[in-house]
Amino acid sequence: MSLIYSFMILALLFASGSMFGWLLELFYRRFKPANKGRIWINPGFLNGPCLPLYGFGLTALYLMALLERFIPIDDPASRKAVLFVVMAAAMTIIELIAGELFIVRRHIKLWDYSELRFNYKGIICPRFSFYWAILGAGYYFFIHPRILSGLEWFSHNLLFSFVIGFFYGILTIDLVRSFSLTAKIKAFAAENRMIIRYDELKKHIRYEAKKRCEKYRFLNSMHSERQLIEELRTYMEKQIEQAKNGKLSDMIAFIKKEL
Repeated sequence: MSLIYSFMILALLFASGSMFGWLLELFYRRFKPANKGRIWINPGFLNGPCLPLYGFGLTALYLMALLERFIPIDDPASRKAVLFVVMAAAMTIIELIAGELFIVRRHIKLWDYSELRFNYKGIICPRFSFYWAILGAGYYFFIHPRILSGLEWFSHNLLFSFVIGFFYGILTIDLVRSFSLTAKIKAFAAENRMIIRYDELKKHIRYEAKKRCEKYRFLNSMHSERQLIEELRTYMEKQIEQAKNGKLSDMIAFIKKEL
């Protein structure tokens, strides 16, 4: 297998994982118990249907499945069990790195496990590590056996170059626009000592748009007819009220005597 071919395979896996992961998270956020209003929330920090975290995840699962034969365990069942634990650990590490980078660099929390037991900073927890193990097993048994032949066909098809080029072209534009947007959010959050939960901010913008009878853009959910700074100010006021009432909020080291 040539280096270029291997690179193209990984590029396709990353694109497929990013889009499938976005779809998975879209329905998870729609039906999770905390979303009592059953609101559709565009997951992630990008505008379009793409979650790079899952792209990295699927690529990692593919590579780890190929390395199964190097696990020094003779019993097939035990070897697979170890593989699934390693897959879960790898996905958790990817989740941890992504979560830490956005919290430290952007003052943004893209997901929040704060209400789950034994969580770390609300970005990883044992329950979701278990889910990653199940996802890894599902990939191993149902996807990996068929993925090689599918990738072989697709990578030699003329449509392949078009799809990959189109995906990464759109992704580049989306990344530039999204990082520009999050830079503004970061500046506001840092100034006001906040770690902003992105999903909550999206819900707030949607609610405010509905209250003003304005159009809400699902795939461009951070944009509204009001200036972003105005949306952030009203969002902060809501978070301060929640902090006063002892509820989960985005305020860092909230101290009652400062109010």
